[in-house]
Amino acid sequence: MPGLADRVDRSRIVAAGHSFGGQTAGILVGLRVKDPQTGVVEDLSDPRIMATIQLATAGKGGDELTPFAYENVPWLRDQDFSHITAPGLVVAGDDDHLPMLSTRGPAWTADPYTLSLSRKSLLTVHGGRHMLGGISGYEVAETTDEDPGRVALVQQVTLAYLRHVTGIEDTDWKTAQAVLAEAHPLGRLESK
Repeated sequence: MPGLADRVDRSRIVAAGHSFGGQTAGILVGLRVKDPQTGVVEDLSDPRIMATIQLATAGKGGDELTPFAYENVPWLRDQDFSHITAPGLVVAGDDDHLPMLSTRGPAWTADPYTLSLSRKSLLTVHGGRHMLGGISGYEVAETTDEDPGRVALVQQVTLAYLRHVTGIEDTDWKTAQAVLAEAHPLGRLESK
């Protein structure tokens, strides 16, 4: 794109995505999935990606999938989070029930945090459903949990994380960690 050549720092690339976009971001840093047709598990990671932000993304498969998901979303059957080495921020809503995909409930979308061995942080959005308050855009009617406060929380924490993980600035991230480590009406932030 014109005008970006001098403004893009190719040494600081972060992949971010919502739902299956978050799963794609995970694949770019080492999440392994089995091709349902060939049975082959490939490493599709890209060493240029230094970190991820995964919002309301898929958890582990296997017996936690519904019969519908097992048949219609076969790439979720076998996921392996153990090869992820890049740091990341996982954002999950504590009311994100996905009854068509998982039998486990909202904790399923926190699996990229809990099952990864890498440095990760988890923002749990209180009352957040799959759209985390309406992150899909202005005047979009596809959210089930419209809440400007939740959207602002996700925006502020993800921006603070981006600035932190890329080495631009740490103050906002440290503030977010301190404020959201204790009881907060909008969410909780933890790191490992």
